[in-house]
Amino acid sequence: MTYDLTDLPLTSLIGPAMRASEALVRLDERIARSPVGQGFVERGHFTDAVSSLWLDGELVHIEDLVLHDAHMDLRAPTHELTRAHEILRLRRQIFANRPSWALGREGLATLCGRGAAQVAPRPQYQEVALGGEEDEDDGDDTLKAEMAALDAALDRAQAVLERTPRDAKQPATRAVMTVRRGADDKNPLIYDADWDEPERLAAWQRALSESEGLPPLLRAAVAFDAWSVIAPLQHAPWLGRLLVEALLRETATTTAHLAALYFGARIIPREIRHSRDRAMRLVAFLDGVYETAKAGAKEHDRLILAKTQMDRRLKGRRSTSKLPQLIDLVLSRPLVSSGMVEKELGVTTAGALNLIGELDLREITGRGRYRAWGIM
Repeated sequence: MTYDLTDLPLTSLIGPAMRASEALVRLDERIARSPVGQGFVERGHFTDAVSSLWLDGELVHIEDLVLHDAHMDLRAPTHELTRAHEILRLRRQIFANRPSWALGREGLATLCGRGAAQVAPRPQYQEVALGGEEDEDDGDDTLKAEMAALDAALDRAQAVLERTPRDAKQPATRAVMTVRRGADDKNPLIYDADWDEPERLAAWQRALSESEGLPPLLRAAVAFDAWSVIAPLQHAPWLGRLLVEALLRETATTTAHLAALYFGARIIPREIRHSRDRAMRLVAFLDGVYETAKAGAKEHDRLILAKTQMDRRLKGRRSTSKLPQLIDLVLSRPLVSSGMVEKELGVTTAGALNLIGELDLREITGRGRYRAWGIM
């Protein structure tokens, strides 16, 4: 499957691309110089993760995602909540690495789920602990015994999961079998046997390389539309927009934050986003970027105003006060609970409630139990 770039309607795309690019660059410049920039970035991760599933017709409350991320779930997490947290985790991983990592060989393999075997290699002391040649004699027999017991337990657990005979002398062979089982022996009830993911992913990469001469935002629009048409991954269509967000960061369109493009796309009607006309789809993407930047500017102004109001309550406080840390926490999360404040600030329940009361935060839940607060 290929994506043809020969007949792009550039005349109808330049205007929307320039408008969206200007708005996005202005927002990124404000975030780079803003005292609430870090909080804005963290909030953007949560917003984009929830919006991504909203576009797929699945509803995840942002309150549940915040509590799940803090390991303070009120109930068993749903499948949708788990996927939203995966998007949240991948956004953080993309933003934490260098700009070119996500679209590089290692980053793309990791994000697509093919880098697990490379991320967690076996410890180097395994052969010695399991009876290999002892080239070094560090004199610490107790540590060796503990390591040998730990490796034996890990081997037994791995063998049970793989349902293969245990063979402690051949860890490399067992690792190869694990990779082959994950890549080739897919469940036909879940995966389409004719869906060649590596070939489709290579086709998308070719389309991305062919668009190198275009302006950054127009190239991002082409990359996202190509992902939608080619559909490299069967069960992760949302990964395409994350890669496009990484592309904007790699081309230095955004340097201080990772654009939350899912949120802006929610404003565009579905019949336009999924139109048969490619030109209309590309314009819809660019309009979504513009709406993202416009909404981001309003959110930034709101956070600046909230921080200014909360900073006034720091006057006359001791240098050991926990209020500055609480302000940073409140600005970086859509909501906070007393348990989150206790965990992050290292205070008691009564101390957390007292700090929240001093900032005069607005209570969101309105209940006696599982109370949560935020800035509105």
